[in-house]
Amino acid sequence: MSLSTPHQSRVRRLGTLAVGAALLFIQYGPVVAQTNHGGHANVSVAAPVSNNDKTILGEVVPFGNGTARSWVRLSQQGNPTAVGVTLTEAAMQGLPADITPGMVWMAEYIMTLPDEARMLPFNHIAVNWNPRGHMPSGVYNVPHFDFHFYMISRDERNKITARGDDLLKCRQSPGAGAVPEGYIFAPESEEPGMGGHWADPGSHEFHGKDFTSTFIFGSYNGKVIFWEPMITKAYLETKPNVTMPLKLPAQYAKDGYYPTSYSIRYDAKRREYTIALEEMKLRQVLASK
Repeated sequence: MSLSTPHQSRVRRLGTLAVGAALLFIQYGPVVAQTNHGGHANVSVAAPVSNNDKTILGEVVPFGNGTARSWVRLSQQGNPTAVGVTLTEAAMQGLPADITPGMVWMAEYIMTLPDEARMLPFNHIAVNWNPRGHMPSGVYNVPHFDFHFYMISRDERNKITARGDDLLKCRQSPGAGAVPEGYIFAPESEEPGMGGHWADPGSHEFHGKDFTSTFIFGSYNGKVIFWEPMITKAYLETKPNVTMPLKLPAQYAKDGYYPTSYSIRYDAKRREYTIALEEMKLRQVLASK
């Protein structure tokens, strides 16, 4: 586990995002969709895993009073079908409960992926715990987790300073189609070790629903570098069993198997929570004309 330092830019960019979402709401009206399970659109009960799939465990790390572990699921042919993080029930207890002003505002837990994940675009997983959430008030200021599925190495992340000239790399657009249609770059979202953030202003938390989970993309130096489910602790503790379709990009930074949905599940028998990127499809970088 490593602790990260506070970044006021995240507070500012989320406040800006909330204003932007409100303006979109005023201009276009409310997003109308069939919803359930905390306001999510197009949510379905999670489908059972095929008996032919094999799960390969990755790194196990201490997490609260329990543990977290990474894993990848493979088809009978050896192709990845899902990748995720599983938390023991005890991991919800014993987490840092407060922050020291001017020093620490979130805890980060990093897990490597098993070698069998090499056909995935993801390099490692970092879970950030935000005990007080963050701005904007009334939206994300609740305790929640950020599940970052990074496409670059930890060494590459350590070079992202989000300071000085590096801000230009954080702000550089990955190009048309690299993030899903409708996503916007959140101004002043530059973070050390992360880059810039892209969010969906149509997400339910900007349209009168309580924040339960949402999905973020991150970019740096003109490329998408992470996919991120962001989920509240309170929603996890309702022990959900849901799968949500992802808004997908039209272009991909590298060849590999990419998710088309993400799931949040609780296993009562094993007393575990699982957050997974699922329903993988092979995507290839389009050749330049």
